[in-house]
Amino acid sequence: MNNLSTFVIVPTYNEADNLNDLVSQLLELPVSIGVIVVDDNSPDGTGEMADQWAAKQPDRVHVIHRPGKMGLGTAYIAGFKKALHELKAARIMTMDADFSHNPRYIPDMIALSRQKHVVIGSRYVSGGGSLHCSWKRIMLSKMSNFVVHILLGLKAKDATAGFRLYRREVLASIPLEQIFSSGYSFLVETLFMCQRRGWQIGEVPIIFEDRRKGTTKISRNEVLKAQYTVFRLFVRRLRGSEPRRPVVPVS
Repeated sequence: MNNLSTFVIVPTYNEADNLNDLVSQLLELPVSIGVIVVDDNSPDGTGEMADQWAAKQPDRVHVIHRPGKMGLGTAYIAGFKKALHELKAARIMTMDADFSHNPRYIPDMIALSRQKHVVIGSRYVSGGGSLHCSWKRIMLSKMSNFVVHILLGLKAKDATAGFRLYRREVLASIPLEQIFSSGYSFLVETLFMCQRRGWQIGEVPIIFEDRRKGTTKISRNEVLKAQYTVFRLFVRRLRGSEPRRPVVPVS
């Protein structure tokens, strides 16, 4: 019987250069966590590397194999379902495989989850920032956050961040199958649904680092999809189809 309460979901596609180092660092943290790798049939052997970890650490490393690239959002949903239903996780985290999200921040995020339902590893609170990122990427991030703050009323300073911790009850309250977005805009839609349901959201400062190895997965098509998602959620907000609920106290 697995007694781990926190699992980190790591979606992968061609992350063979990073996976071994990342899983090693995650398992060596001073907090006990498990890892769920969701691999989209990486041709570089990432999925096979994940299987080797699962064979060595069957209680702490789990692997979901998918037939191909199916989108970041659906990868997270696959991980959520495994963590919630099979592993009975109390906390579920999401992070990138490319070290843009450094594992060293995880203990602080877990600590804050005792006071908040959702915890974001944030670039835009005091002490946070970005490193080695192009000015275009920084401007895209800041502009995206500005737009979702204005149109969707999101309060988190880093509303587009993918480094997050959700308490179990948060994800259990969200109809995961109804989330329309499949790419990076999934992050905005999920946070929108969390806030509208009254869950308390906190932020831990992090330094976001541009990926060390490999190539970025953000495309022009992803940006267009994100714009559509924000517009669609804005209409839902105006119509009141995602009702505003009171803040839920932390138990």
